[in-house]
Amino acid sequence: MKILVDADACPVKDIIMRQAQKSNIKVLLVSSISHFSTKDLPDGVERIWVDKGSDEADFKIMGLAYPNDIVVTQDYGLASILLPKKCRVLHHDGYEYTEKSIQKLVDGRHLSAQMRRQMSRSKVKSMDPFADEPQYDFEELLVRVINEQLTITEMME
Repeated sequence: MKILVDADACPVKDIIMRQAQKSNIKVLLVSSISHFSTKDLPDGVERIWVDKGSDEADFKIMGLAYPNDIVVTQDYGLASILLPKKCRVLHHDGYEYTEKSIQKLVDGRHLSAQMRRQMSRSKVKSMDPFADEPQYDFEELLVRVINEQLTITEMME
């Protein structure tokens, strides 16, 4: 088990690294080369650089993710691909992506686009896909998911 982070715009990297270190879990920070940094990282944290491009980090994460991994991203397209791989996918706002919330996101995107085409001058407010999902403090959610995944991993061994 490892934690993969869609790191370019992730505001909770420090929390992730701190909690992963406490549980001795490897962290992979996947970032675009346009965000290059020489900042030292703690033990157990690796930075993976990808080419510039809107989906390069997503493609890399898809290739690196395996069942029981934890992924932190705000990209629900990436989340929708990782859920069938049996990854736990978290949003930095304290939500866990589920099949239900992904479907709401996709449906909402379609509905909003449809409404924009019909009413070109009006503003279309999108639905909140997480309205029915519990929201947690991100660190609380991460600790809970780490503990659940460690239990599953131990049971598989």
